[in-house]
Amino acid sequence: MVDVGEKAATARRARAAGSILMRPETLALIVQGTAKKGDVLGVAQVAAIQGAKKTSDLIPLCHPIAMTRVAVEFEIDTQTNAVHCVTIAESFGRTGVEMEALCAVTTGLLTIYDMCKAVDRGMRIEGVRLLEKTGGKSGHWLAP
Repeated sequence: MVDVGEKAATARRARAAGSILMRPETLALIVQGTAKKGDVLGVAQVAAIQGAKKTSDLIPLCHPIAMTRVAVEFEIDTQTNAVHCVTIAESFGRTGVEMEALCAVTTGLLTIYDMCKAVDRGMRIEGVRLLEKTGGKSGHWLAP
C-alpha cells in the first residue's frame, strides 16, 4: 500500500457511473417490480452501498476508508433499454474515494444482472467510469 501518513486530511468526494443494457422485457420486469427475486433496484441500491464499504476487501492495495456518505441513484432509460447508475462516495481523510464510487457502481450493476439473469443472460454492463473527484492534493478533476 502507498504511505498516506504524511498527506493532509481533506474532504474527499468521487462520482462514478455505469449502465446495464438489457431486453425491453427485462427492463419491464424491473420497472413493474415483478422480477422473481424481488425489488431489483432496492436490492441493487443496498448492494452498491455495501460494495463501496467493502472496496478495500476486494482491491488488494486499496486503503480501508471511513466513508461519511455513499449515495446511489438509478435511472430507467426506455430509449436504450438500460438502467444507468450514478454513485457518490464521500469521506474526510488522507486518500481518495474513487475506487469506492467505482466499486459501488459495479456492485449495483452486477446485482441487477444477478437478479435478472434467469430471464436475460445477454445483459451488458458498459461505461463504468469515474465522472468527477474532489479533494486532496490534486484538487478537482472532471471527466472530459
